[in-house]
Amino acid sequence: MAMQPLIHNSTARRMAKTILNGFRSYFADYLNSTLSAKARFEKADWHGVQQANVDRLELYKLKVAQTVQYLGMVTNKDIANLELWREAKTAYTQLVFNFPNFEIAETFFNSVFSDIHDHDKIDDDIIYVLSSQLIEAPAAEYSIFVRYEGEGFRDTFYRILKESEFSLPGEDIELDLDCIMEVFNQEVVPQLKGPHSEIKFDLLESTFYRGKAAYMVGRVIAGDQRFPLALVFLNTEEGQLYVDTAMFNADDLSVLFSFTRNHFMVDAPLPYQYSHFLKKLMPRKLDYEIYNSLGFPKHAKTEFFRQLVGHLNNSDDKFIIAPGIKGMVMTVFMLPSYNIVFKIIKDKFAPPKEVTHQIVREKYRLVSRHDRIGRMADTQEFDNLTFPIDRFSDALIEELQKVAASQIEIRGDKLIIKHLYTERYMTPLNIYLEQVGDEEIRSAMEEYGNCIKQLAAANIFPGDMPLKNFGVTRHGRVVFYDYDEIATLTDCNFRSIPLPKNEQEEMQSGPWYTVGPEDIFPEEFRLFFSGNIKARKMFEEMHSDLYEVSFWTDLQDQIRSGYVVDVFPYRRVKRFDRGKDSVLQVFSD
Repeated sequence: MAMQPLIHNSTARRMAKTILNGFRSYFADYLNSTLSAKARFEKADWHGVQQANVDRLELYKLKVAQTVQYLGMVTNKDIANLELWREAKTAYTQLVFNFPNFEIAETFFNSVFSDIHDHDKIDDDIIYVLSSQLIEAPAAEYSIFVRYEGEGFRDTFYRILKESEFSLPGEDIELDLDCIMEVFNQEVVPQLKGPHSEIKFDLLESTFYRGKAAYMVGRVIAGDQRFPLALVFLNTEEGQLYVDTAMFNADDLSVLFSFTRNHFMVDAPLPYQYSHFLKKLMPRKLDYEIYNSLGFPKHAKTEFFRQLVGHLNNSDDKFIIAPGIKGMVMTVFMLPSYNIVFKIIKDKFAPPKEVTHQIVREKYRLVSRHDRIGRMADTQEFDNLTFPIDRFSDALIEELQKVAASQIEIRGDKLIIKHLYTERYMTPLNIYLEQVGDEEIRSAMEEYGNCIKQLAAANIFPGDMPLKNFGVTRHGRVVFYDYDEIATLTDCNFRSIPLPKNEQEEMQSGPWYTVGPEDIFPEEFRLFFSGNIKARKMFEEMHSDLYEVSFWTDLQDQIRSGYVVDVFPYRRVKRFDRGKDSVLQVFSD
């Protein structure tokens, strides 16, 4: 791609250099944060892991704010001039030309601009609505992985384990190898078409860290065949490591990189190359989902917007009100051809809802900072998104004008939504139960209970737990997605309903006991099934402990004592049998 003509406006060039310096400072600190993940994992510093995730999210905002401050100095505070920004973008494009992380640098430029200007000023001449460097594939993909070949399968896996970046010793490497080979022989070897001696193993040189686990990710190459590869390492917390499971198929890897889980800590100095490599292993994953997993949520928003615009340009269906029971706090709409829902906070909330716009936004912010442990949908937050108004059904426009008039603006043929959230579409659990047979209902009820229990173990109380507030993914997992009443579990006061003192108390229409704002009565959870008797019966066979106050208070005590939940993105049956009790027995997927 040819370079653009040089910009001679000295102020514009200073602006571009200032923004680039801000980006370099951010990216260096980002890499330092990811590089320290290994030490936190090996020290079993799980609280440090949680804090590092929060700090990394805040880092981006901090660096953008600092850059805006510096810009005011280098431009004599003339940073509202759009023509100056147009020239600054051209100069910036020259500076980041052929950068290995140019896409993240461009998004940083956008963030700085958006921190200063209203979103209605957005234009591709001024910011990077589209990237300046469109490339089909990385030029030097080999630089991000280590290749193993020319050895027997067991010997290869032995080398992979011995040459890993971990400094802690393996608990029992021979047992690890036995377990890995058993799965490899079952899932990969029967599918191999060519000579086994020609098979290659590519391992990304950087290890992925999240929660209490570390993941080596790569691929197996056999001629034109490709198999994903992921080895999961856990820490005994006694100074030894072991392999907990191995994955060799795209579905398992896709769950590992799910939109319901936190970003990884991974040293990815070449983000596009990492994204490209992973996309080959998970072709159903979209670019924005992978960037999000790699720890670049702001750039994920950029990629999401580009993908949305591309889809709108290549489709003609209209946005409609999302199917299911309407929410009391959010109005939700979707495009039938697109697997995303759009959520807008309503202007008014009917009783008994007592939240405000600000409280709802804080609840969503809490989720974005918290470990979602595979049970809460990731959200993207947008301000002032512009849509063609002719893509909205009449019923939806009427609904938006009725319940969220303050959040929309119509300008000619455009509909501007001032604030909204986006989430991956999932079939609401209540609708799903109406469409499936007994076996699927039982599985969904097991998942529903596990979802609530795992959230609780992670110090999250869903608050509003009717079936309609949970969704079912294509992998059959049940996920929570309605956050307006979410609360920290340790802030809740779990109580039993006291017995009435007399017949008069028992017969009165309202409660005969006082109820505080933090009071929760677990025995009332039976009401969430609202007439689905079959589902309720199955649920109670598996999860009746959720009706007991002691279940909740015991968890609160564990969390207050420093407990950090063990939940990993694979089912218990996938775990290697090591002949001892598992740390995941209670809250395993």
